[in-house]
Amino acid sequence: MKPFINIAASLTFSLFLFSCSENGMTQTEPKKYKYLALGDSYTIGQSVCETCRFPIQLKDSIQRHLNRNDTFEVKIIAQTGWKTSELLSAIASENPSNDYDLVTLLIGVNNQYQHKPFSQYEQEFPELVSKAIQLGKGDKNNVIVVSIPDYAFTPFGQGSTAVSEEIYRYNEFARNYCQASNITFVNITDITREGLLKPELVTSDGLHPSILAYSKFVARILPQAQLKISD
Repeated sequence: MKPFINIAASLTFSLFLFSCSENGMTQTEPKKYKYLALGDSYTIGQSVCETCRFPIQLKDSIQRHLNRNDTFEVKIIAQTGWKTSELLSAIASENPSNDYDLVTLLIGVNNQYQHKPFSQYEQEFPELVSKAIQLGKGDKNNVIVVSIPDYAFTPFGQGSTAVSEEIYRYNEFARNYCQASNITFVNITDITREGLLKPELVTSDGLHPSILAYSKFVARILPQAQLKISD
């Protein structure tokens, strides 16, 4: 009778494992994801709530596709008015760890707005990309560069052709640099160029993107971010 008992016990145990799996009782090791957002007012979310800024909307969107026990930490190094030089200084001062699963970089509008030499952006943007790669575990596949919004298409910008042309120049440099370096570049500028026709895309300050605009940014960024998180 012993062989029969062993077989029965084995079958019982197998059925128990199957039942556990079917009822979601099997557990995998929780994963801890880290996301670093680098930038200026467009990253810190000037004139919108803390949970409305695009890095938090992005985190929330990614979180919905993770396992229940996984965690997703977000750190933001950004401030309204920062140029490339000030972002570099802030990163050096805060000295974040080099273990981020995802890093986004959106910078340059204040270089343009404050009429800094374009050569400064040409020098410092690549430095920031290199820093972003370093902070993203040394892997450029963990980095997403986001294009600069075009504030010419806001009540503040008043449809300025000159501003729009300068923003285009900055974005073209960043896009070409990323393309040559095989770094992910996500264009959201066209969304902001609807700001005069669609006032709901601009906050009450007449300059910065609204929560709706940021949600549209996230829709563009999310597919690339999910790929990087899943690698």
